[in-house]
Amino acid sequence: MNDQPQPSCHRADDCGGPHPVFAAEWSQQQAVLIAWPHAGTDWAYMLDQVTDCYNQLARAILPHARLVIVAPDTEVPKKLLADCDQSRIIYIDIDTNDTWTRDSGPITVIDPNGQYVLNDFCFNGWGLKFAADRDNLINRQLMFTGLFDGARYVNRLSFVFEGGAIESDGQGTLLTTTRCLMSPNRNGGMTRREIGQYIKKALGARKLLWLDHGYLAGDDTDSHIDTLARFAPDNTILYVGCQDPTDEHYDELRAMRHDLQAMHNAEGESFHLMELPLPDAIYDADGNRLPATYANFLAINDAVLVPVYGQPKKDDLACRIIEVAFAPRRVVPVDCRALIQQHGSLHCATMQLPYINF
Repeated sequence: MNDQPQPSCHRADDCGGPHPVFAAEWSQQQAVLIAWPHAGTDWAYMLDQVTDCYNQLARAILPHARLVIVAPDTEVPKKLLADCDQSRIIYIDIDTNDTWTRDSGPITVIDPNGQYVLNDFCFNGWGLKFAADRDNLINRQLMFTGLFDGARYVNRLSFVFEGGAIESDGQGTLLTTTRCLMSPNRNGGMTRREIGQYIKKALGARKLLWLDHGYLAGDDTDSHIDTLARFAPDNTILYVGCQDPTDEHYDELRAMRHDLQAMHNAEGESFHLMELPLPDAIYDADGNRLPATYANFLAINDAVLVPVYGQPKKDDLACRIIEVAFAPRRVVPVDCRALIQQHGSLHCATMQLPYINF
Protein backbone atom coordinates (compact mmCIF):
# COMPACT_ATOMS: atom_id res chain seq x y z
CA MET A 1 0.00 0.00 0.00
CA ASN A 2 2.98 2.35 0.47
CA ASP A 3 3.33 2.81 -3.27
CA GLN A 4 -0.27 3.95 -3.65
CA PRO A 5 -1.32 7.62 -3.57
CA GLN A 6 -2.35 8.84 -0.15
CA PRO A 7 -5.95 10.02 0.35
CA SER A 8 -6.58 13.72 0.74
CA CYS A 9 -6.28 14.00 4.52
CA HIS A 10 -7.33 16.84 6.79
CA ARG A 11 -6.54 16.63 10.50
CA ALA A 12 -9.43 17.21 12.87
CA ASP A 13 -7.84 20.32 14.34
CA ASP A 14 -7.70 21.87 10.86
CA CYS A 15 -11.49 21.97 10.63
CA GLY A 16 -12.83 25.40 11.47
CA GLY A 17 -15.42 27.83 10.21
CA PRO A 18 -19.14 27.10 9.83
CA HIS A 19 -20.45 23.83 11.21
CA PRO A 20 -21.06 20.74 9.05
CA VAL A 21 -24.43 18.96 8.99
CA PHE A 22 -24.87 15.40 10.25
CA ALA A 23 -28.01 14.33 8.40
CA ALA A 24 -30.64 12.12 9.98
CA GLU A 25 -30.44 8.48 8.97
CA TRP A 26 -33.72 8.72 7.08
CA SER A 27 -32.20 11.30 4.72
CA GLN A 28 -31.12 10.22 1.23
CA GLN A 29 -28.43 7.55 1.10
CA GLN A 30 -26.54 6.24 -1.90
CA ALA A 31 -25.34 2.97 -0.43
CA VAL A 32 -24.95 0.76 2.62
CA LEU A 33 -21.63 -0.72 3.73
CA ILE A 34 -21.44 -4.27 5.11
CA ALA A 35 -18.52 -6.58 5.93
CA TRP A 36 -19.07 -10.20 4.92
CA PRO A 37 -18.51 -12.85 7.62
CA HIS A 38 -15.63 -15.29 7.11
CA ALA A 39 -13.78 -18.06 8.92
CA GLY A 40 -11.28 -15.60 10.41
CA THR A 41 -13.99 -13.88 12.46
CA ASP A 42 -15.77 -14.88 15.65
CA TRP A 43 -18.48 -16.26 13.34
CA ALA A 44 -16.37 -19.33 12.48
CA TYR A 45 -18.36 -21.68 14.73
CA MET A 46 -21.67 -20.76 13.03
CA LEU A 47 -20.50 -19.47 9.67
CA ASP A 48 -23.24 -21.10 7.59
CA GLN A 49 -26.01 -19.62 9.75
CA VAL A 50 -24.64 -16.09 9.76
CA THR A 51 -23.78 -16.22 6.05
CA ASP A 52 -27.41 -17.01 5.34
CA CYS A 53 -28.39 -14.03 7.50
CA TYR A 54 -26.05 -11.72 5.56
CA ASN A 55 -27.40 -13.10 2.30
CA GLN A 56 -30.92 -12.12 3.38
CA LEU A 57 -29.73 -8.76 4.70
CA ALA A 58 -28.01 -7.91 1.40
CA ARG A 59 -31.15 -8.80 -0.54
CA ALA A 60 -33.26 -6.66 1.78
CA ILE A 61 -30.99 -3.65 1.21
CA LEU A 62 -30.62 -3.85 -2.59
CA PRO A 63 -34.14 -2.70 -3.60
CA HIS A 64 -33.58 0.49 -1.61
CA ALA A 65 -29.87 1.37 -1.94
CA ARG A 66 -26.64 0.26 -3.53
CA LEU A 67 -24.49 -2.12 -1.53
CA VAL A 68 -20.77 -1.97 -0.75
CA ILE A 69 -19.40 -5.31 0.46
CA VAL A 70 -15.94 -5.66 1.98
CA ALA A 71 -14.29 -8.98 2.79
CA PRO A 72 -10.89 -10.66 2.56
CA ASP A 73 -12.30 -12.71 -0.33
CA THR A 74 -15.36 -11.23 -2.02
CA GLU A 75 -15.78 -14.25 -4.31
CA VAL A 76 -17.94 -15.76 -1.57
CA PRO A 77 -20.64 -13.04 -1.56
CA LYS A 78 -20.35 -12.70 -5.36
CA LYS A 79 -21.42 -16.32 -5.78
CA LEU A 80 -24.23 -16.08 -3.25
CA LEU A 81 -25.60 -12.86 -4.76
CA ALA A 82 -25.00 -13.82 -8.40
CA ASP A 83 -28.71 -13.62 -9.23
CA CYS A 84 -28.96 -10.03 -7.91
CA ASP A 85 -28.46 -6.88 -9.99
CA GLN A 86 -24.66 -6.66 -9.96
CA SER A 87 -24.73 -3.06 -11.15
CA ARG A 88 -25.94 -2.15 -7.65
CA ILE A 89 -23.15 -3.95 -5.76
CA ILE A 90 -19.53 -2.95 -5.23
CA TYR A 91 -17.21 -5.69 -3.96
CA ILE A 92 -13.91 -4.65 -2.33
CA ASP A 93 -11.30 -7.07 -1.01
CA ILE A 94 -10.13 -5.82 2.41
CA ASP A 95 -8.91 -7.77 5.44
CA THR A 96 -11.34 -7.53 8.37
CA ASN A 97 -11.45 -8.61 12.01
CA ASP A 98 -15.23 -8.72 12.22
CA THR A 99 -18.45 -7.56 10.60
CA TRP A 100 -19.71 -4.59 12.63
CA THR A 101 -19.41 -1.76 10.09
CA ARG A 102 -21.65 0.55 12.11
CA ASP A 103 -18.78 1.06 14.52
CA SER A 104 -15.77 0.89 12.20
CA GLY A 105 -17.28 2.63 9.16
CA PRO A 106 -17.01 6.34 8.28
CA ILE A 107 -19.40 8.87 9.80
CA THR A 108 -20.42 11.19 6.98
CA VAL A 109 -21.36 14.85 7.33
CA ILE A 110 -21.89 17.64 4.81
CA ASP A 111 -19.76 20.78 5.08
CA PRO A 112 -21.10 24.31 4.49
CA ASN A 113 -19.99 24.14 0.84
CA GLY A 114 -22.08 21.02 0.23
CA GLN A 115 -19.10 18.67 0.14
CA TYR A 116 -19.39 15.29 1.82
CA VAL A 117 -16.88 14.75 4.63
CA LEU A 118 -15.91 11.27 5.83
CA ASN A 119 -14.86 11.28 9.47
CA ASP A 120 -12.49 8.42 10.24
CA PHE A 121 -12.60 7.92 14.02
CA CYS A 122 -10.53 5.38 15.90
CA PHE A 123 -12.28 2.06 16.44
CA ASN A 124 -10.60 0.13 19.27
CA GLY A 125 -12.95 -2.83 19.67
CA TRP A 126 -15.42 -1.13 22.04
CA GLY A 127 -12.90 -0.09 24.62
CA LEU A 128 -10.19 -2.69 23.92
CA LYS A 129 -12.52 -5.68 24.38
CA PHE A 130 -11.73 -7.26 21.00
CA ALA A 131 -9.09 -7.08 18.26
CA ALA A 132 -9.86 -4.26 15.82
CA ASP A 133 -6.57 -3.47 14.05
CA ARG A 134 -7.84 -4.46 10.59
CA ASP A 135 -11.29 -2.94 11.00
CA ASN A 136 -9.72 0.33 12.09
CA LEU A 137 -7.97 0.54 8.69
CA ILE A 138 -11.05 -0.07 6.52
CA ASN A 139 -12.02 3.58 5.98
CA ARG A 140 -8.57 4.63 4.90
CA GLN A 141 -8.30 1.66 2.53
CA LEU A 142 -11.67 2.48 1.02
CA MET A 143 -10.34 5.96 0.19
CA PHE A 144 -7.59 4.35 -1.92
CA THR A 145 -10.16 2.57 -4.09
CA GLY A 146 -11.74 5.80 -5.36
CA LEU A 147 -15.07 4.88 -3.76
CA PHE A 148 -15.24 8.27 -2.07
CA ASP A 149 -13.54 10.43 -4.73
CA GLY A 150 -15.09 13.89 -4.54
CA ALA A 151 -15.54 13.66 -0.77
CA ARG A 152 -13.10 14.89 1.86
CA TYR A 153 -11.42 12.53 4.30
CA VAL A 154 -10.83 13.78 7.85
CA ASN A 155 -8.41 11.89 10.09
CA ARG A 156 -9.90 11.68 13.60
CA LEU A 157 -7.96 8.60 14.63
CA SER A 158 -6.83 10.29 17.85
CA PHE A 159 -10.43 10.08 19.15
CA VAL A 160 -12.18 6.78 19.86
CA PHE A 161 -15.77 6.80 18.65
CA GLU A 162 -18.31 4.46 17.06
CA GLY A 163 -21.29 5.07 14.80
CA GLY A 164 -23.57 3.05 17.07
CA ALA A 165 -22.84 5.49 19.89
CA ILE A 166 -24.53 8.48 18.26
CA GLU A 167 -27.93 9.49 16.88
CA SER A 168 -28.70 12.63 14.88
CA ASP A 169 -32.07 14.22 14.21
CA GLY A 170 -30.58 16.13 11.26
CA GLN A 171 -31.53 19.42 12.90
CA GLY A 172 -28.54 19.94 15.17
CA THR A 173 -29.42 17.58 18.03
CA LEU A 174 -27.37 14.49 18.90
CA LEU A 175 -28.23 11.71 21.35
CA THR A 176 -25.74 9.42 23.09
CA THR A 177 -25.19 7.52 26.35
CA THR A 178 -22.95 8.37 29.26
CA ARG A 179 -21.92 4.72 29.81
CA CYS A 180 -20.40 4.50 26.35
CA LEU A 181 -18.76 7.87 25.83
CA MET A 182 -17.34 8.02 29.34
CA SER A 183 -15.90 4.50 29.17
CA PRO A 184 -12.28 4.88 30.40
CA ASN A 185 -10.89 2.65 27.63
CA ARG A 186 -12.13 4.96 24.91
CA ASN A 187 -11.11 8.53 25.67
CA GLY A 188 -10.25 8.20 29.35
CA GLY A 189 -8.00 11.25 29.42
CA MET A 190 -10.87 13.59 28.50
CA THR A 191 -13.65 15.05 30.63
CA ARG A 192 -17.31 14.75 29.73
CA ARG A 193 -17.31 18.41 28.70
CA GLU A 194 -14.28 17.93 26.45
CA ILE A 195 -15.76 14.84 24.82
CA GLY A 196 -19.05 16.61 24.24
CA GLN A 197 -17.38 19.66 22.72
CA TYR A 198 -15.27 17.52 20.40
CA ILE A 199 -18.26 15.56 19.10
CA LYS A 200 -20.44 18.63 18.64
CA LYS A 201 -17.72 20.37 16.64
CA ALA A 202 -16.88 17.31 14.54
CA LEU A 203 -20.50 16.56 13.67
CA GLY A 204 -21.86 20.10 13.54
CA ALA A 205 -24.31 19.77 16.42
CA ARG A 206 -25.84 22.52 18.49
CA LYS A 207 -26.94 20.21 21.29
CA LEU A 208 -25.70 16.87 22.61
CA LEU A 209 -28.09 14.91 24.83
CA TRP A 210 -26.67 12.32 27.26
CA LEU A 211 -28.72 9.36 28.46
CA ASP A 212 -27.54 8.45 31.95
CA HIS A 213 -29.67 5.29 32.19
CA GLY A 214 -30.38 2.29 29.99
CA TYR A 215 -28.56 -0.93 29.24
CA LEU A 216 -29.15 -4.38 27.77
CA ALA A 217 -27.76 -7.57 29.29
CA GLY A 218 -25.00 -9.06 27.16
CA ASP A 219 -24.15 -5.79 25.42
CA ASP A 220 -20.44 -5.46 24.60
CA THR A 221 -20.69 -1.81 23.55
CA ASP A 222 -21.29 -0.17 26.94
CA SER A 223 -24.84 0.83 25.99
CA HIS A 224 -24.67 2.08 22.44
CA ILE A 225 -27.56 4.42 21.78
CA ASP A 226 -28.66 2.40 18.73
CA THR A 227 -29.68 -0.45 21.04
CA LEU A 228 -31.82 1.77 23.27
CA ALA A 229 -33.28 4.92 21.72
CA ARG A 230 -33.45 6.18 18.13
CA PHE A 231 -34.53 9.38 16.45
CA ALA A 232 -37.38 9.24 13.93
CA PRO A 233 -39.02 11.97 11.81
CA ASP A 234 -41.18 14.72 13.32
CA ASN A 235 -39.19 15.13 16.53
CA THR A 236 -39.86 11.54 17.59
CA ILE A 237 -37.75 9.14 19.66
CA LEU A 238 -38.38 5.40 19.54
CA TYR A 239 -37.09 3.79 22.73
CA VAL A 240 -36.96 0.33 24.29
CA GLY A 241 -39.36 -0.20 27.18
CA CYS A 242 -39.96 -3.03 29.62
CA GLN A 243 -43.35 -3.81 31.15
CA ASP A 244 -42.28 -6.83 33.19
CA PRO A 245 -41.28 -5.87 36.77
CA THR A 246 -39.48 -9.21 37.14
CA ASP A 247 -37.18 -8.52 34.20
CA GLU A 248 -33.68 -7.29 35.09
CA HIS A 249 -34.08 -4.34 32.73
CA TYR A 250 -37.30 -2.99 34.25
CA ASP A 251 -35.94 -0.32 36.60
CA GLU A 252 -33.15 0.84 34.32
CA LEU A 253 -35.38 1.22 31.25
CA ARG A 254 -37.99 3.08 33.30
CA ALA A 255 -35.26 5.48 34.43
CA MET A 256 -34.19 5.86 30.80
CA ARG A 257 -37.73 6.80 29.82
CA HIS A 258 -37.74 9.50 32.51
CA ASP A 259 -34.44 10.81 31.09
CA LEU A 260 -36.00 11.03 27.63
CA GLN A 261 -39.14 12.74 28.93
CA ALA A 262 -37.01 15.52 30.38
CA MET A 263 -35.04 16.16 27.19
CA HIS A 264 -35.47 18.91 24.60
CA ASN A 265 -34.04 19.29 21.13
CA ALA A 266 -31.83 22.15 19.91
CA GLU A 267 -34.95 24.28 19.42
CA GLY A 268 -36.09 23.72 23.00
CA GLU A 269 -38.92 21.37 22.04
CA SER A 270 -39.73 18.17 23.93
CA PHE A 271 -39.85 14.89 22.04
CA HIS A 272 -42.73 12.68 21.03
CA LEU A 273 -41.86 9.32 22.59
CA MET A 274 -42.90 5.94 21.19
CA GLU A 275 -42.11 2.79 23.17
CA LEU A 276 -40.80 -0.34 21.48
CA PRO A 277 -41.28 -3.72 23.18
CA LEU A 278 -38.33 -5.57 24.64
CA PRO A 279 -37.95 -8.96 22.93
CA ASP A 280 -38.40 -12.03 25.09
CA ALA A 281 -35.08 -13.14 26.55
CA ILE A 282 -32.72 -14.87 24.11
CA TYR A 283 -29.73 -16.82 25.43
CA ASP A 284 -26.51 -18.15 23.97
CA ALA A 285 -25.35 -21.77 24.28
CA ASP A 286 -23.82 -21.02 27.68
CA GLY A 287 -27.03 -19.58 29.09
CA ASN A 288 -25.98 -15.91 28.87
CA ARG A 289 -28.66 -13.42 27.93
CA LEU A 290 -28.14 -11.65 24.59
CA PRO A 291 -28.92 -7.97 23.85
CA ALA A 292 -31.84 -8.43 21.46
CA THR A 293 -33.53 -5.13 20.63
CA TYR A 294 -35.92 -3.74 18.03
CA ALA A 295 -34.25 -0.33 18.28
CA ASN A 296 -31.42 -1.66 16.08
CA PHE A 297 -33.29 -0.91 12.84
CA LEU A 298 -31.85 0.71 9.69
CA ALA A 299 -33.70 3.60 8.02
CA ILE A 300 -32.80 3.39 4.34
CA ASN A 301 -34.31 5.80 1.81
CA ASP A 302 -37.90 4.58 1.25
CA ALA A 303 -37.76 1.70 3.73
CA VAL A 304 -36.87 0.72 7.29
CA LEU A 305 -35.22 -2.64 7.85
CA VAL A 306 -36.25 -4.02 11.25
CA PRO A 307 -34.54 -6.87 13.14
CA VAL A 308 -36.89 -9.66 14.20
CA TYR A 309 -36.22 -12.65 16.44
CA GLY A 310 -38.78 -15.36 15.73
CA GLN A 311 -41.25 -13.92 18.27
CA PRO A 312 -44.33 -13.25 16.10
CA LYS A 313 -46.36 -11.18 18.57
CA LYS A 314 -43.54 -8.83 19.61
CA ASP A 315 -41.93 -8.82 16.16
CA ASP A 316 -45.20 -7.69 14.58
CA LEU A 317 -45.85 -5.08 17.27
CA ALA A 318 -42.39 -3.57 16.86
CA CYS A 319 -42.78 -3.46 13.07
CA ARG A 320 -46.15 -1.71 13.35
CA ILE A 321 -44.79 0.92 15.74
CA ILE A 322 -41.79 1.63 13.51
CA GLU A 323 -44.04 1.74 10.45
CA VAL A 324 -46.15 4.46 12.09
CA ALA A 325 -43.07 6.46 13.11
CA PHE A 326 -41.54 6.31 9.62
CA ALA A 327 -44.67 6.48 7.44
CA PRO A 328 -44.93 6.26 4.47
CA ARG A 329 -41.74 4.19 4.35
CA ARG A 330 -42.10 0.44 4.00
CA VAL A 331 -41.02 -1.75 6.91
CA VAL A 332 -38.95 -4.81 5.95
CA PRO A 333 -38.39 -7.39 8.71
CA VAL A 334 -35.04 -9.23 8.68
CA ASP A 335 -34.49 -12.33 10.84
CA CYS A 336 -31.51 -11.48 13.10
CA ARG A 337 -31.46 -14.52 15.36
CA ALA A 338 -28.05 -15.44 13.96
CA LEU A 339 -26.63 -11.93 14.33
CA ILE A 340 -27.64 -11.61 17.96
CA GLN A 341 -25.50 -14.64 18.85
CA GLN A 342 -22.46 -12.34 18.60
CA HIS A 343 -24.21 -9.59 20.59
CA GLY A 344 -25.15 -7.35 17.65
CA SER A 345 -28.05 -6.87 15.30
CA LEU A 346 -29.08 -5.25 12.04
CA HIS A 347 -28.02 -1.64 12.56
CA CYS A 348 -24.71 -2.80 14.05
CA ALA A 349 -23.97 -4.75 10.86
CA THR A 350 -24.57 -1.84 8.46
CA MET A 351 -23.35 1.71 7.84
CA GLN A 352 -25.21 4.06 5.55
CA LEU A 353 -23.13 5.93 2.98
CA PRO A 354 -24.79 9.19 1.90
CA TYR A 355 -22.14 9.58 -0.81
CA ILE A 356 -20.13 7.22 -2.97
CA ASN A 357 -18.39 7.84 -6.30
CA PHE A 358 -20.37 5.30 -8.31
